Amino acid sequence: FGSGAMTNTIEELSGAGAILVTGSNPTANHPVIGYRIREAVRNGGTLIVADPRRIPLADIADVHLQFKPGTDIALFNGLAHVIIKEDLQDKEYIENRTQGYKYLEQIVAKYTPAYVSEITGVPAEDIITAACLFAAADSGAIVYCMGVTQHTCGTENVVALTNLSLLTGNVGIPHAGMNPLRGQNNVQGVCDMGCLPNVFSGYQPVHSDRGTGTYWQRLKKARQIEQKDNTTQVETITSIEFEHPVPVDSVSDEIRAKFSKAWGVELSDVAGRTMPDMFHDNPSRRPKVIYIMGENPIISSPHTERVRETLENMEFVVVQDIFLTETARYAHVVLPAVSFAEKDGSFINTERRVQLIHRAIKPRGQSKPDWEIIQALAQKFNLNWNYNSPAEVWDEIRELTPHYFLGMTIERLEEAGLQWPCTSIDHPGTPILHKGKFSRGIGQFSTVEYRPLAADSTDKEYPFILTTARKLYHYHYHYHYHYHYHYHYHYPDYDRQDRWPKLLFKRRAYGNQPTRC
Repeated sequence: FGSGAMTNTIEELSGAGAILVTGSNPTANHPVIGYRIREAVRNGGTLIVADPRRIPLADIADVHLQFKPGTDIALFNGLAHVIIKEDLQDKEYIENRTQGYKYLEQIVAKYTPAYVSEITGVPAEDIITAACLFAAADSGAIVYCMGVTQHTCGTENVVALTNLSLLTGNVGIPHAGMNPLRGQNNVQGVCDMGCLPNVFSGYQPVHSDRGTGTYWQRLKKARQIEQKDNTTQVETITSIEFEHPVPVDSVSDEIRAKFSKAWGVELSDVAGRTMPDMFHDNPSRRPKVIYIMGENPIISSPHTERVRETLENMEFVVVQDIFLTETARYAHVVLPAVSFAEKDGSFINTERRVQLIHRAIKPRGQSKPDWEIIQALAQKFNLNWNYNSPAEVWDEIRELTPHYFLGMTIERLEEAGLQWPCTSIDHPGTPILHKGKFSRGIGQFSTVEYRPLAADSTDKEYPFILTTARKLYHYHYHYHYHYHYHYHYHYPDYDRQDRWPKLLFKRRAYGNQPTRC
């Protein structure tokens, strides 16, 4: 029913009647949100933690469901089973705002506490207690992160959680909702801006995979039938993204034409490639050239040796980053970017809030803001890109993505930021999504079954399962600690003004000439 973003606000969490935290360690990864959850407990709210590890929040939780890795779906279906069996579901909400309930009821019938306990290792009494506590609360928020999504069954895990939210009537009301926490400060923003292989900004589709995804679900409500002549009827869409009614079968064509006109280049209707496909085990499927921005796949991606081999054998590698990362050492060209403190622009945080940032210090050495680097490259490709400031880039974003950002002028954002969607100058923004109706009109229960996965199995040769996590002071690619220590203590010639260590790293040659930027 929803979008890849929090349905509610961070601040609301402190007033939640119940919070289910799963696949997330907010006190380490999202300290502000962790504080709000602790505040909710101090205010008398119920806290349920579902996690294979005993995270710090488990110490103050009413129930800790410590399940076996990979058994998420069985646990969530088990909670749904108890809620239905104990007659704790929100019947009025289900009747008026959802469909597919009877199918969910049939699927979860077998997920008794005893059955789920055998699969997950969680005591049956704890499953019953957690389900009753969550369903009995006047509002229930579900908070999750990559511990839920980064599985071979990640989508199904999320679907099982949404069933719990719909079952208890906890979508579209304050202090509740589905709240995915983004892994870094602007992950929400780059997704909203179209840094995904199959969409443009605002999740406008590259190709006509009609009928799937939230974007298409929203457009279904805008359909109308036009009578072209005595015998022909055409189904059209009228929406803020389009200047005129558009035939349903031409939506993605119209979207590509809009972006092509703005950017001065013909755009393909073929979706881009995913990250795993870039480093495919079949060398013939790997690209020959790669441009890596703000990413360190040597550290963050699985199959490190395959990533290393791929980069070593590429014809041309460009890395744009604020540090000379492990990945950058495989680059033919390194483009030095700037940190948040050295640029103007905007971030979109995990609660869909667009926030302006202002430069505190001048860029060091030869480094430049990302948008300036990209524009300089575009001009080398004879594209007529002539933005003078981030504000001009933002105005284009508003124009091309009006269903999210049209009402967010720079002047309005200066105040305190706004949450999308914000579709007009007088629109207040949207703190709570799906109030009264969903993107698709009515909420859909979706049935998912637990199936043991080979990726999560063990055997005599490999008897252990590795689960990874973050620490508060160890930020993802170890930027906050590792590089500062690495440069200042191991390389005394490190020049902060130049940003790069001098004469310490040999950049690979492209042709016969080493390249320095």
